[in-house]
Amino acid sequence: MELSMAVRKRLGDFDLAADFTTSGEAIGVFGQSGCGKSTLVSLLAGLSQPEEGEIWLDGDCLYSSSRRIDLPPQRRRVGIVFQNACLFPHLSVEANLLYGYRRCAPEHRRIDFKTLIGVLRLEELLKRGVNRLSGGERQRVALGRAILANPRLLLMDEPLSALDDSLKFQIITYLKSASEEFRIPYLFISHSLIEVRLMTEKVLAVAGGRIAGQMTPEELARQRMGQSQVGYINLLDVELKRRLGGMYAYGWGDTELFVSAGDDAPRAVFELSSRDIILFKKHPEAISARNLLKCTVLDTFPSGNKVGVELGCGGRKLVAEVVVQAADELAIQARSEIYAVIKAASFRRLG
Repeated sequence: MELSMAVRKRLGDFDLAADFTTSGEAIGVFGQSGCGKSTLVSLLAGLSQPEEGEIWLDGDCLYSSSRRIDLPPQRRRVGIVFQNACLFPHLSVEANLLYGYRRCAPEHRRIDFKTLIGVLRLEELLKRGVNRLSGGERQRVALGRAILANPRLLLMDEPLSALDDSLKFQIITYLKSASEEFRIPYLFISHSLIEVRLMTEKVLAVAGGRIAGQMTPEELARQRMGQSQVGYINLLDVELKRRLGGMYAYGWGDTELFVSAGDDAPRAVFELSSRDIILFKKHPEAISARNLLKCTVLDTFPSGNKVGVELGCGGRKLVAEVVVQAADELAIQARSEIYAVIKAASFRRLG
């Protein structure tokens, strides 16, 4: 997918001036509330019109003020999943799913209904009214309806923000499964850096109605580490090994991690802040923390008044952070050995 937008839109005192070209299959649009993300989505989908500019998708002009082109939404073949599922309350789940499919031109119908139902695990919901669905079920139906319209681009505008954490990361699994199965490129719009890191390969950073930059999710996370109240968030995919008293032992690469907030699920994803990793130049004599990892410094990077330290630990990577003075005192540099100490209570389960 290749998308090019050079548009201007004024809404009251807010002025959006977006000028960018991007390509890929999983693109993030990241920024805080009110920065212009949803306005951008509305212009791309044809739900609102710019004052001026052009929008091109895969070589086709969707809008041009100078050429007087403004394709209606149904001709753009751009599907949308909103924050609120926006299902038709008078229709069943099955009828909601088939709504877009029946309005799609036969030559564009390439997604099989039964295959989609299987991927999103909607078999038991088809005859149910949408008012009898949970929040997670409603979002799965909304995603299915958008995909069955056979779009060439899918826009997901804050699709997870109304869900609690446990549901949020279940839905991410369905979103990624559907993307892999049906190969529909998407723009994933969110103010959550974790969501963007889990869902995208490239990110457009939006600030004050402008495109502030285009980068990988990892580059964005490192760039924002010094500004964030929680630092850099490490995402750890782990495998349960055993229970040990009031803790759980998880396999993470060649390392075993002890976590207090675990359960009996065979796999889990935990987040760990860079600020919860304490670094020692030498092996500490005695500590109360349950995790002591011998690591190699792979790289360092500046972020505000902090220094990010990329660590290699048992075949996996962690990012810690220290103030500049601490980096100097510990003589932190690439290829040096260091010990990382982490409390068992510092890990927070995501899914």
